[in-house]
Amino acid sequence: MRPDEFAAFESESKRGYARDMSENGGVDPDAARIKAECDFARLLPDGVASARQFLFVIQDELGAAKGTLWFADEERNGRRCAFLYDIRINEDSRGQGIGRLTMQQLEREASARGLHWIELNVFGGNTVARSLYRSLGYTETFVGMSKELPASASRSGAPECADAAGITNPSDRDC
Repeated sequence: MRPDEFAAFESESKRGYARDMSENGGVDPDAARIKAECDFARLLPDGVASARQFLFVIQDELGAAKGTLWFADEERNGRRCAFLYDIRINEDSRGQGIGRLTMQQLEREASARGLHWIELNVFGGNTVARSLYRSLGYTETFVGMSKELPASASRSGAPECADAAGITNPSDRDC
C-alpha cells in the first residue's frame, strides 16, 4: 500500500471494524467507534511505515484494486505469527474467489518472512469469513459467547458470589 492510499484504507477499515464490533460483537456503536480509533492509533501510529505492520492493496491481473489486506508480525500465544487484522474485498468483487486467493498469498508472504503461523479473530456472525477460513484449514481456538438478559432482570436480590479474583461486586471491576 502506498502512503497516498492509506487514508482511504484507514477510514474504511475503522468504519468496518466498528460496525463489526457493534453488529456482531454486541458493542455499543459509540464505544465501538472509540475502540477502533484507539486500536488504529496504537497499531498504525506511522501509517504504512508503522513497525511490523504490513498493508497491501489487493489487485487483479490488470492492476485494478479489489480490496485490502493488513497483517502484523507479532508475538502471540508464545510464538511469532502473522496476525491478520483486516482483509476487505470490495463489494463488487466478492464471490469471485479473491478472498481465498488473498489468504493463500498471505500464507506465502508470512512464510517468506519466517512466520510459521497465521492467527486472526473473526466475529461469530461473519459466517462467510468463518466458512472461508475453515475451508483453508484454520481451526477455531477461542470462542466467546454472550447472552442478553431481559431488561426486567434485577441484580438487587441476587446473591453475591466471589469470582476467582475475589471480586464480589461488579462495580469493583476496572473494565
